[in-house]
Amino acid sequence: MKIAIASDHAGFTYKESIKHCLVGLGHEVMDFGTTSDSPVDYPLFIGPAAQAVARGECERGIVLGGSGNGEAIVANKVAGIRCALCWSEQTATWARQHNDANVLALGQRTIDEATALHLVRVWLDTPFEGGRHLQRIREIETFRKDA
Repeated sequence: MKIAIASDHAGFTYKESIKHCLVGLGHEVMDFGTTSDSPVDYPLFIGPAAQAVARGECERGIVLGGSGNGEAIVANKVAGIRCALCWSEQTATWARQHNDANVLALGQRTIDEATALHLVRVWLDTPFEGGRHLQRIREIETFRKDA
């Protein structure tokens, strides 16, 4: 799978660890930055990563910051993106099963690194259930058209 990844300075360390993990799992990674833990404005990195997923250049995306909140907000501004901020195995599972989340947001300051790596694996391995959830995904997309 081809995966877009991006972070701000507060998510940089986990981004690098997750990249290494993804490559080890056989995935192709497109890194949209940042390249260090020097302070940056996260929309400049998160937006392009989300756009790559929306355009189909990457199948999924992972965005990181201190809390992951701002990163999720930016990603969700891109039409076609369903970004979920996850902090537990259950939230990562539901993000895929119920919401078909194509972008995962994580907060480096809110979970430990082992948990972040575990959540990435869970999120990648969990399929979308479809069924009753498919109609809800379609309903979400109608709001994009009205904006």
